[in-house]
Amino acid sequence: MKKHWIRLLSAVMALSLLAGCGAKPQQERPEAPENVAPGYENGLITRVSALKGPTSMGLVKLLADDEAAEVQRYEGAMYTAADEIVPLIAKGETDIALIPTNLAATLYQKTEGGVQVININAGNVLYALSYDESLQHMEGLKGKTVYMTGKGTTPEWTVRYLMQQNGLTDADIMLEFKPESAEVLSALSADPTAAAILPQPFATVAMMQDQELSINFSLSDEWAAKSGAGGTVTGVTIVRRAFAEEHPAALRQFLDDHAASVAYMTENTADGARLIEEYGIVGAAVAEEVLAYFSPISSVSGEEMKTSINGYLSALYEIAPEAVGGKMPDEAFYYLG
Repeated sequence: MKKHWIRLLSAVMALSLLAGCGAKPQQERPEAPENVAPGYENGLITRVSALKGPTSMGLVKLLADDEAAEVQRYEGAMYTAADEIVPLIAKGETDIALIPTNLAATLYQKTEGGVQVININAGNVLYALSYDESLQHMEGLKGKTVYMTGKGTTPEWTVRYLMQQNGLTDADIMLEFKPESAEVLSALSADPTAAAILPQPFATVAMMQDQELSINFSLSDEWAAKSGAGGTVTGVTIVRRAFAEEHPAALRQFLDDHAASVAYMTENTADGARLIEEYGIVGAAVAEEVLAYFSPISSVSGEEMKTSINGYLSALYEIAPEAVGGKMPDEAFYYLG
């Protein structure tokens, strides 16, 4: 029992450390360097904001390469909460942002089409965990208390959609929300017959710190099986429409650079994990495990992006219209240039 609680304390500490500190907010666009990158819009600096976590894991190689370059093209900043990024978009103080998919749809409505989505950067991030290795599907949660974070946000709506699709109600599954992942783990340890739903990389941290825990199944796989429209699309990249119209070459360059960054991270997991730790997202050991086994990052654009996002948002809209800003975004939401 003592050993079990030591593991629990270590897990709680590790999860707490993941919170980190927000980066310095971006303000005015930095001055262009004297040396102009060949063919690149007279040395324009593109300001990029991202949430720490899966949405930014695929970005770090881009940022590292840019910092090492003779002439920089980007100013990157990472934040721990989406509400730190939203004002930057509204004030025009960032150009590109990596944020939750439903927030992108909501911002599209609130800014009257002032933002567009340019790619999918994260998908397979939500997982069910428990002390029961036999738990393999959503139906297995019937009769259990399920601890999770994200009340009123994407995790809750994802779970409620899957409950609906499996004929489960609040009488079958008792959802209990906690403000932080560390509290979810603490509650689960005190109630070993329950289950938990956590996003990556928190799910992997929990499993690595408590050897008795199992990661049972991916909610993205469950979603794909029930929706017929692919898996979950939890993170996207948006651009201010004004920036896209004024600087199409810079936007195209970012899309190419981001795709190359994601490819590097997925093909070189050990080096990619080291970069993730350097940028303060999560420790290298956890990052390597997540990159190698759970494939949370992506860079999907064009028509494939549009089809996947539309299917995902349609399902969220069915459960909670407010999740996507009250109505489905129209065709102009998608940047296909």
